[in-house]
Amino acid sequence: MWMVWLEYAVVLLLVGALTVVMGKWLAHCFTGESHWFIERWSYRVIGVNPDERMDWKRYGIALVVSNALMMLLGYLLLRLQVSLPLNELGNAAQAPDLAFNTAASFITNTNWQSYAGEASLSNATQMVVITFLMFAGATTGVAVGAGFVRGLARTNAKDVGNYWVDYLRVLWRVMLPLCFVVALFYVWQGMPQTLTSQVSATTLEGATQNILMGPIASLESIKHIGTNGGGFFGMNAAHPFENPTPLTNIVHIFSMLLIPAALTYAFGSMLLRRRQGWVLFGACMVMFIGFLALTFHAEQSGSDLLARAGADQTLSTTQPGGNMEGKELRFGIADTALFVTTTTAATTGSVNAMHSSLTPLASITPLALMMLNCVFGGDGVGIINLIQYAILTVFVAGMMIGRTPEFLGKKIEAREIKLVMLAVLAHPACVLGFTALAAVWPDTNASLANHGPHGFSEILYAYTSATANNGSAFAGLNANTPFFNTTIGLAMLFGRFLTMLPMLAVAGSLAAKATVPPGPGTFPTATPLFMGLLVFVILVVGGLTFLPSLALGPVVEHLQMLAGKLYS
Repeated sequence: MWMVWLEYAVVLLLVGALTVVMGKWLAHCFTGESHWFIERWSYRVIGVNPDERMDWKRYGIALVVSNALMMLLGYLLLRLQVSLPLNELGNAAQAPDLAFNTAASFITNTNWQSYAGEASLSNATQMVVITFLMFAGATTGVAVGAGFVRGLARTNAKDVGNYWVDYLRVLWRVMLPLCFVVALFYVWQGMPQTLTSQVSATTLEGATQNILMGPIASLESIKHIGTNGGGFFGMNAAHPFENPTPLTNIVHIFSMLLIPAALTYAFGSMLLRRRQGWVLFGACMVMFIGFLALTFHAEQSGSDLLARAGADQTLSTTQPGGNMEGKELRFGIADTALFVTTTTAATTGSVNAMHSSLTPLASITPLALMMLNCVFGGDGVGIINLIQYAILTVFVAGMMIGRTPEFLGKKIEAREIKLVMLAVLAHPACVLGFTALAAVWPDTNASLANHGPHGFSEILYAYTSATANNGSAFAGLNANTPFFNTTIGLAMLFGRFLTMLPMLAVAGSLAAKATVPPGPGTFPTATPLFMGLLVFVILVVGGLTFLPSLALGPVVEHLQMLAGKLYS
């Protein structure tokens, strides 16, 4: 058992080291004045002026319009798939509702998939739609994160930067170089990277089997570095072509945490408040370790129902023990628990095991992390959501001592708090509203593979995953219906932009303010005390909001499991 915790410690220490290296590079990219040749060429091609300064409204308009156009392009290509080249298997075009869901999913960095990639998409659409939108969604998130942090750092300013400069710098300096190196590593480890759709092989029994493949390594690199999560195959990172070795599994984990963790360091560097960045990093790490411990303990303890059926769930030299249902033997309990925690903390959505097969207590971890949506979080949006709660924390502290709250030397007034609360409330309103609608929708029962509390958890998980832009699923839900494709698609769009745009407005508002010197009543925010208070506010505000829904799902399921209750 101690070897497991040693592995976890080494992984998290390496994440901390990579945070510094990557954080310095991100801060340099966001603050540098010079433009690379390829960036200047890109500005000319799309016809933008890199010297233009945008206020938060123009920045937000550029963000929304560009994303809408890329989503529309993806939708049209999915509808025209049958006419595109590289479609050796003759896959048909996606239906209108499914194409809408898919395009919305990938432009919002969610990567929810109501289809199995190998059975629904051609190599052409895997590259020019899926991989393209993976780059677009992830780059957008980091670019907006840069503009947001820049707004916090400025004083008496009318702008938060230039969206196109931020976007193209992130694309050319961060995403493409990282993905190129990681893709080469994946090919070395055995991932296919080919335009061939299938290869015939002779099995041990002498039969012929057609094995599907394609440009997998290139998709896998941006899938994790961009906290995307969508798989080339329906089995995602549990498939040996997507995750062939323990080494690729650990690189997946590092890739998912790399940019979200590094943005906390970049935040501190850009504001010349390194300690503040480490406080945010520490708050995320405390919650991450807590949820990791819960997942590992719940899974290693096994299922009470399997124990009653006579299954041996004891850890020994010959078996990993615990609840191995829905897991890969090559990863076992330990690496599965780490992957589950990482993929939902970083809102990636990639899976190396079936989340629906987690024990009820362990399933609380992915649900809770997506509900909180700020424990590192996705590329760019994670730091935005974290600062959202930091502002809420100083507001609560300020109200307790009867002073106008201050954050980063700027007064937090009514306008900022209203915008923060709009962003805070949009998330649970979307999750719980769509869940309630689906729970009473007449055709929902036909889409559920399970009933009772686990069936409710499947619905809750779907809309939580969509709104948090995660993309993982409790696979017992058949979401490829007009109702679920439409509502989940809307949840992804609302969850992305109804939290991102209000916080961009907060950055614009704070950028226009002057910095006030700290006084005797100023609450310091670069201290362990603030870190603890931040964790408390996140868990209370985020946790209590969703507690009734968790009680109806995983909590009831756990209690009924202990009582031996089964559902068909």
